[in-house]
Amino acid sequence: MPELPEVDAVRRQLAPVMRGARFDRVLVRRKDLRRPFPKHFSDRLKGRTVRNVTRRGKYLLADLSSDETLLMHLGMSGSFAVARRHGSSRSSNSAGPHDHVVFGMSSGATITYNDPRRFGVMDLVPTRSLDHHLSRIGPEPLSSEFNAASLAKACAGRRTSLKAALLDQRVVAGLGNIYASEALHLARLSPRRPASTLATPSGEPRESARRLAAAIKTVLRRAIERSTARAYRTSRFRVYDRAEEGCQTPRCPGTIRRITQAGRSTFYCPVCQK
Repeated sequence: MPELPEVDAVRRQLAPVMRGARFDRVLVRRKDLRRPFPKHFSDRLKGRTVRNVTRRGKYLLADLSSDETLLMHLGMSGSFAVARRHGSSRSSNSAGPHDHVVFGMSSGATITYNDPRRFGVMDLVPTRSLDHHLSRIGPEPLSSEFNAASLAKACAGRRTSLKAALLDQRVVAGLGNIYASEALHLARLSPRRPASTLATPSGEPRESARRLAAAIKTVLRRAIERSTARAYRTSRFRVYDRAEEGCQTPRCPGTIRRITQAGRSTFYCPVCQK
């Protein structure tokens, strides 16, 4: 599933061709993705102008002139392709089997949403109620609202593993399986340790919470910076998908191990992560 850096890269891909542009054409090729499209989805978009394209956690948000927000989630396999001219896009007859939604914009761009597994979401919600709609999502990790104190408070009393807690979007928004493993390694914290160990009995952050909050910010910032580089997919990870390789922590003799937690792969160093 795309995580915050990948979703932010998609936002940067869509913003130049959607911001200030009007929906001239909206083609929906099926009734649903993970859940049904909202009623009159195409008609509610046609003729509307996109004021801005932003991100909240793993959601992409297009603020519309109708005072609604187009909320989009890529799910496990969703992606957008942008063709700069209408004529260069796939026609209705030549579209791929997983091209489910096509937006024709007044900017001259055609935006095609492709989703083989159909776990993505597209919804229209009143902009005034957007905060309520996303109220179960935790703080943005790169914002000032996310820090050691907020992380410790969210983890206090939790019996689950620290890795599992980080995947809970109520704890921190946008963090997923890959970058949770990366941040834990940078912070030298074991993914197996109880999440509650980040907080004191009174709920105050321990040093481990400070290290982890800082590591999450560092890992995500680095990933965003590299998100447009061609080597992004091959060289960005410290531990993820590097089982049986040597640990990259200076002077650590450990070897990266892969374990399964809650059905997800976790990569960590059993020597330097405690």
